[in-house]
Amino acid sequence: MSRPFKCRRIANVPEVTHFKPAGIPLDDLDEIVLSLEEAEALRLKELEGLEQERGAQKMNISRPTFQRVLASARFKVADALLNGKAIRIDGGNYELARNRYRCRRRHEWDAENISGPPMACPRCNDTDIRHVVPGRHHGGAGRGHGRHRQGE
Repeated sequence: MSRPFKCRRIANVPEVTHFKPAGIPLDDLDEIVLSLEEAEALRLKELEGLEQERGAQKMNISRPTFQRVLASARFKVADALLNGKAIRIDGGNYELARNRYRCRRRHEWDAENISGPPMACPRCNDTDIRHVVPGRHHGGAGRGHGRHRQGE
């Protein structure tokens, strides 16, 4: 019997989900689909500069799984950049991080080491703070298209 699949934890769904070479219509391009967990692994490793062990902890997966997800993401991005393909960030098996907050200006952040909600946005000092309700998402096309389930 195989192990049950663990959803990969991501911080947020990016607002921009499509990238393409300039000057070429999208209909004329091949498209690479980068899953949300692949995008999150890239974000943690390349933008936040985390070691793989810490990135794996943040995504609630093992270090070897983090390495496989990251390698897949790097391959897809390199293929798209070097071969002139479009990138669409979409789908996957993931859950949103639990301690996410958003201000009125839509800045989002994790609040890991606090006992209550934050008093103000760390980027703009807005005091109108909302908790981002976590949900689990399985496959689907994301953003209200295709199949997906929310729970917990």
